[in-house]
Amino acid sequence: MKILLLANDSTYVYNLRREVIEAMLAQGWQVTVVCERKQHWEDLTELGCRMLPLGVARHGKNPLQDVSLLRAYGRLLDAENPDVVLTYNIKPNVYGGMACAKRGIPYLVNVCGLGTPVENPGPMQLLTVTLYKLGVKKAACVFFQNQENEDFFNARRMAPGHHHLLPGSGVNTARFALLPYPQGETVDFLFISRVMKEKGIDQYLEAAQAVHARHPETVFHILGGCDDETYLQTLKRMESTGAIRYHGQQNSVLPFQQISACTVHPTYYPEGMSNVLLESAACGRPIITTDRSGCREIVEDGVNGFVCRQKDSADLIAQLEKFLALPWEKRREMGLAARRKVEREFDRQIVVEAYLQEITDAVKGKAV
Repeated sequence: MKILLLANDSTYVYNLRREVIEAMLAQGWQVTVVCERKQHWEDLTELGCRMLPLGVARHGKNPLQDVSLLRAYGRLLDAENPDVVLTYNIKPNVYGGMACAKRGIPYLVNVCGLGTPVENPGPMQLLTVTLYKLGVKKAACVFFQNQENEDFFNARRMAPGHHHLLPGSGVNTARFALLPYPQGETVDFLFISRVMKEKGIDQYLEAAQAVHARHPETVFHILGGCDDETYLQTLKRMESTGAIRYHGQQNSVLPFQQISACTVHPTYYPEGMSNVLLESAACGRPIITTDRSGCREIVEDGVNGFVCRQKDSADLIAQLEKFLALPWEKRREMGLAARRKVEREFDRQIVVEAYLQEITDAVKGKAV
């Protein structure tokens, strides 16, 4: 069987889809990945994938670029003639889905979060919803990563008859194994994300400054790329005061999870399911995050972490203070509760099995 996988870039594919790919390869299926060449391209090749480079302008709004992408997917499908296509991320879902529908090729769509243009009302939402309807209407299956996204599609009659709710991308609980809880002199907090407004960086920085002033034993780490010069200057200034430590983009977060007491994710970005939270919880770390879809499903307030309001620095500070007031043993128990929750509800094997079943069903449906 020939499987074509369409996504934004190789970093995303390797980090979040590797286990699905390994399972397909173990079935003896040929897997071709089509995406932009970034990190882990060679790692995917070593797994046994055939890799084809194709850039996707993730945030581009140029209609000519989108038409070009649709045509590129069409040429690719004509040349490859796959049995099944898997699509991830908004533009591969929309334009890859359109190209598959035109050719009668079975395809499975994964809605990895709505994205800002879809979630926020306005002309761009109307356009994007219309395009999404065209992209998914003939899909063999649409996978959703949270209930709110599924409800959004259903309310607008965007989803086809067959759709399936997954526990996000799941988490590999062997790769992100339970780590000993730290007992150092400092209390280290982690922010793991691209440095951007919608991920809650402003709230995190404000909270770091306020809490560190009252609790000098706290250290507020930031891991993630930053393309905004204004934020870079702010990070440098705050780092000089000792309020934060900025580490930039990291290939592995595990060394930082080892020293971490808690992961802080004050996002208001349209998440599918937060992989940052899943991976931190799998490592046995408490989490502090916002009350929004893609995050609230992972945290049980007061059990494995705390929930704060979106865009509310004062509430984030209150939750951090609440965490710092806990004895070490209670913090550790929160981390263990986080680990138990992801083992029970978010193991990536759940996602793998769902994909293998839906691929098999899609091929059978085509044969009929």
